[in-house]
Amino acid sequence: MDFLTLAKARYSVRDYEDRAIEEEKLQKILEAGLLAPTAKNSQAHRVYVLKSPEALEKIRTLTRCAFNAPVVLLFTYNKEEEYRNKIEPDYTSGQQDASIVAAHMMLEAAELGLGSCWVNVFPPSDTMKAFDLPENERPVLLMPMGYASPDSVPSERHTQSREAKELIRFL
Repeated sequence: MDFLTLAKARYSVRDYEDRAIEEEKLQKILEAGLLAPTAKNSQAHRVYVLKSPEALEKIRTLTRCAFNAPVVLLFTYNKEEEYRNKIEPDYTSGQQDASIVAAHMMLEAAELGLGSCWVNVFPPSDTMKAFDLPENERPVLLMPMGYASPDSVPSERHTQSREAKELIRFL
């Protein structure tokens, strides 16, 4: 399908089938992340694939927003590797880079018939401790992923959008 059709059809899935993601599909999703651009190609992002029973139980104790997905991706960035703006060094790329990678993977998942959900409702500090993440990494988001249950439907807000004139400015 063309990109706009895919983008319109994709929605945040919050109810998953009890069905594993095929390894070849998971590898394609991970490859899509590796192809994503990052600032100055710094590649400061990290993707943790939570799919073992132990890892899934851990993340489910930290957030109600894992939605019993068979896989939850945890996106972080390494503070020492992120690009720093040369003019204003306080502006860095870590969150942006992790987000671009996540968007690529989310859309590849949709192309492969899988659902996902972008999740920010989790405790980053507790997540770092639970998964023994390095001190120089910062969690950005979680992405539960799998086959949407037959009862899964988009949120009523899915098709609501502000008018383009409110969001887009031509200068």
